[in-house]
Formats: sequence, structure tokens, C-alpha cells
Amino acid sequence: MPQLSVTREVSASIPTEHGTFQLAFFSNSADQKEHLAFTMGDLASQDAVLVRVHSECFTGDVMGSRRCDCGEQLDQALAMVAQEGVGVVLYLRQEGRGIGLLEKMKAYNLQDAGFDTVDANLMLGHDADSRDYTLGSLMLEDLGVRAVRLITNNPAKIDALKADGINVVERVPSRIAANADNAFYLSTKARRMDHMLESRSAVQRTEASPANLAALSEVG
Repeated sequence: MPQLSVTREVSASIPTEHGTFQLAFFSNSADQKEHLAFTMGDLASQDAVLVRVHSECFTGDVMGSRRCDCGEQLDQALAMVAQEGVGVVLYLRQEGRGIGLLEKMKAYNLQDAGFDTVDANLMLGHDADSRDYTLGSLMLEDLGVRAVRLITNNPAKIDALKADGINVVERVPSRIAANADNAFYLSTKARRMDHMLESRSAVQRTEASPANLAALSEVG
């Protein structure tokens, strides 16, 4: 199998509501997708850089869908980096935990029938989480980042970066409040994917609402 590689093609200044970032466009030897890095400040000045490795979510990031917490996590990460003045937010093009938008929408229909996100993916013939963070690790290395304070609740992401040689010296929690539309989704991440959600008790209370219990009872 050929060794994966990334190439930083171009960077441009991008002013946002949180401040001005440099947006770097990466090509790679694995796919034809445009993986991106938002950076701010002098990365070389940090022993451990504040980093978010974010996977694309069109529905949440662009449309503001309340079915997930992705858009809020992205916005929060940009704000956290801006507040610190130095950091990186990677934007990896692996929609729907790596299954793509079409399959994610099919999974949404299964979720509306009462199945959780894990079972919906499995029923469609996918892994519960098909994402790969190798390109993200290579992008960080290209940016000169080898030690990170990682904004995440996902232990699998920490393990993946460590396996690629990135030193994760600290996990920085991503604190997003649950809403009525994503409470069951967040509970599934905590129960079945070991995500470290600090609001787990509140999520579990919402999950046990009569509406959610009725939906689950319909599918056994």
C-alpha cells in the first residue's frame, strides 16, 4: 500500500466572526477531497497547540441542523482558538462519520424509525464510525504541530492521533448543551461509543422521555 502524503497547496486569510484565520488547502494521495486547516497565531511558539480535528457535517455545519452537535462544536472550536490566539481547527472531508451524505441521510430515516446512530449505520452495512484520522495527523505534521491539546470528547480520536505519532498531552472537553432533537443522539455517543460527555446525566433524562421510549418500543 503506497505511503500516504499531503501537500499544502495554498493558504489565504479568512476573516470570521471569531477573528482572522489562515485557511490552508491540502491535497493528498488518498482521495480527491479538499481537506482544510484553519490556523491562527504562531504555532511554533507553543509546546502543545490547541487543536480541533473536525469531520465534515454538511447538515450541522452549514444548515444548522439540531440533529447533532457538529455545527456547534465547530463554532465553539474556532472561538476557543481565537480566544487563545494560537491554534488549529482541521476540517476533514469525511461526512457522516465517513459514510458520506447520501448514506447519512438514509441513516437519518432509520433513526426516525427509532434506531440509534450506531444501529442505523450497521443496518446500512457500515461501521459505527468509519472515519480515519491519518490525513489529519499528516496535516498537523506539515504545520509543524507534533504535540496537541485536543478539543474532543471522543477517545477513539485521541487514540488514532497517538497511533500516528501525535503527542496528545491534554484533552480539552467540548461542552455543548443537549437539545430535544439531539439528546438521544448524544446519549448514544456516550453509551455506545464511549464519548466523554459531561452532561451525560441530563442527556439520559431527556433520552427517557415518553416520546423517545415510544419510538424505541415500536422497533423492539
